[in-house]
Amino acid sequence: MAHDFSDVASALGLLAWGAGWPISGCLQMKAVRIVVFVKAPLAGFAKTRLIPALGQQGAADLAQRLLEHTLDEALKSQVGPVELCVTPSASDPVWQTMPLPEAVRLTDQGEGDLGARMARATERVIDAGESILLIGTDCPQLDADQLRRAALALQHAQATLVPAFDGGYVLLGLTRFDSSVFSGITWSTESVMIETMARLNRLGWRVKTLPTLHDIDEPSDLKYLPKPMALSLRAA
Repeated sequence: MAHDFSDVASALGLLAWGAGWPISGCLQMKAVRIVVFVKAPLAGFAKTRLIPALGQQGAADLAQRLLEHTLDEALKSQVGPVELCVTPSASDPVWQTMPLPEAVRLTDQGEGDLGARMARATERVIDAGESILLIGTDCPQLDADQLRRAALALQHAQATLVPAFDGGYVLLGLTRFDSSVFSGITWSTESVMIETMARLNRLGWRVKTLPTLHDIDEPSDLKYLPKPMALSLRAA
């Protein structure tokens, strides 16, 4: 199933039937691509809001662990191709020397604010005939099961979101592209989810919202780290 999306599509269609969801078109669903947005886990560059609690290197070490965890769960979900959309550029030495799973494709985020970069990636994926799950690496609670649920949601909705308790979101799934979903958003604030939902509602798209999760942005969020990750961080 990891290498044959038609099998995955059929399995998701059967899951939809078992859950009592509408299944019209489920068995002919298009591929779902997971696109992971990430900064290179470098000291002073990644997870900077955690530096007061962890120091520059500690914050970078956590960023590395979160990246590894996210890729592992994305691949384990088997919902479709996994792409790592990175900054700095994929040609930067930091990515060339980092051991990454062979199945993961590297692409560039490019210029602009977060909205412009996510819009560019989304438009590219949708134009190629796939649906997209946009995620970051800040939410260790976003596991393979959650990703499967999000992929399944896109079989009866045009958009799906996993909200974050801080007012943002940790996942945005789309089957269509419209630049308004990403433009004019006040990023890294508690209004991100509300603003995004307002745009989706104006478009008249069907939206499936999944349970809210905790992401790891501020020192107060560290209590939500999985125990093995927290213990390894202390050991480092």
